[in-house]
Amino acid sequence: MSTTLDLSQAARPPASAPNLTGLTREALRQALIAAGVAAPEKARMRAVQVWRWIHHYGLTDFAAMTDIAKDTRAALAENFSLARPEITSRQESSDGTIKWLIRFAPGVEVETVFIPDVAHSGALCVSSQVGCTLNCTFCHTGTQGLVRNLTAAEIVAQVQIARDDLGEWPTSMENRKLSNIVFMGMGEPLYNLENVAAALDIISDNEGIGISRRRITVSTSGVVPQLKALGETTGAMLAISLHATRDVLRDVLVPINRRYPLSELMAAIRAYPGLSNAKRVTFEYVMLKGVNDTPADALALVKLIAGVPAKINLIPFNPWPGAPYECSEPATIDAFASILKRAGYASPVRRPRGRDILAACGQLRSESEKLRASERRRLATPAA
Repeated sequence: MSTTLDLSQAARPPASAPNLTGLTREALRQALIAAGVAAPEKARMRAVQVWRWIHHYGLTDFAAMTDIAKDTRAALAENFSLARPEITSRQESSDGTIKWLIRFAPGVEVETVFIPDVAHSGALCVSSQVGCTLNCTFCHTGTQGLVRNLTAAEIVAQVQIARDDLGEWPTSMENRKLSNIVFMGMGEPLYNLENVAAALDIISDNEGIGISRRRITVSTSGVVPQLKALGETTGAMLAISLHATRDVLRDVLVPINRRYPLSELMAAIRAYPGLSNAKRVTFEYVMLKGVNDTPADALALVKLIAGVPAKINLIPFNPWPGAPYECSEPATIDAFASILKRAGYASPVRRPRGRDILAACGQLRSESEKLRASERRRLATPAA
């Protein structure tokens, strides 16, 4: 059975030391040479050792790397860091969903969510930016301005923190709780593609965390010029935050549509590298009462995606304080799904998870000051 290593006595590296967590294998090798920690002829072997300690065993203390000489471990500690970012808060939903508020620096925070019992085992929803620029009107994150992109190290750290909490070090391919990664948290991943791609390389490495690229999904609102690069550089599964079948409505719900309208988006999706029946695109469609949930909308969706190997995730709208929308009625969602299924598309209705801690799809926001429990109860209680 996997255990969590006791890192309470880990040595503290210098505050300015670069963190090795976000380096690819080649970048790690080069960093060891540049710091004088390893001679060029030994750097590849040393990088392999360090890599496994970081990404297979989850270490944050160079002193615990027992197959490396003590003087080399000391040099590593003098030059580099493996420190995790600060966990500002941890909340667990009544349904088992866990949400962490993670602080990378003052004013630089993101939320990361683990959802148990989905896909093969459990999925981790990671963030790629602090805040967002897209201003999708149904999304709580859209009410928060963009602070900055996350680095590859900060993206990988979200996975490490989840595995710390779940007790999944060292890496095991059997009975793991965290089996899937979805870039569906805060931010637009394609506006931070370089760091997302580097993090994905690290997360998917078989000698480290070892989550297959087929179990890593990147969701975009439709940054058309970057779609081809996403497919070519990452091999990740593609999800499209769609939500409307007409430009006039999508311009409101997903304002990036004004720059890249549906005709351009669908052309780019059809050209996505590797798209096939074995590698389908997922269309995400949030169900908004009286806005996009009619039978006519469902038929228009079928027509829009015709010929694209796809499945459609129907997402009941998850309310947040001040939201301008309501969730479609269950019967309306079922009728919508039935039309899609008759057309041959898998169209599961995503069961809301973590609503009671504002951890469900569209509810993430990284403000440190959260609603008090009494305020949440007031908002959740129907008016008399």
